[in-house]
Amino acid sequence: MLKDRTAEPLANRMIGTWWLVSRVDRAADGTIRADPALGSDPLGMLTYTQDRFAAQFMKRDRSAVVAEVAGGSGQNNTTAVGGYDAYFGTYHVGNDGYVVHRLEAALTHGNVGLEVARSLTVDDDQLIIVLKTASQDREPITRTLTWNRIV
Repeated sequence: MLKDRTAEPLANRMIGTWWLVSRVDRAADGTIRADPALGSDPLGMLTYTQDRFAAQFMKRDRSAVVAEVAGGSGQNNTTAVGGYDAYFGTYHVGNDGYVVHRLEAALTHGNVGLEVARSLTVDDDQLIIVLKTASQDREPITRTLTWNRIV
């Protein structure tokens, strides 16, 4: 039986461990863009505690990925290396549904200390994260990540 969390503040509803269901990048004209760094269907796991978070992403098929090659990041985003990205740190929930994450550690040294903003909504046991970023060729995109709660 699902626990009804609708009356709780976002900061409480987002606490838990989440499994990535989908990750969709859309250009301004609405067309879907595939991310060469992690692919269109990566594996992902995200955990929020009271004031800390950790995230990991992996390209589903890494057989053709060269481990040393970094997949570029756009604004407001991190950088994957060899089809993998991982980071953790602290976060702050604003009154507007935006969450600012501060990366204390990351797979790529350039992401350490980075602050990224995301819009979060939680509906029962589903978390949706939306962020504005850019593709590797600097085209503006809106990324939508849908997660299911596993704990």
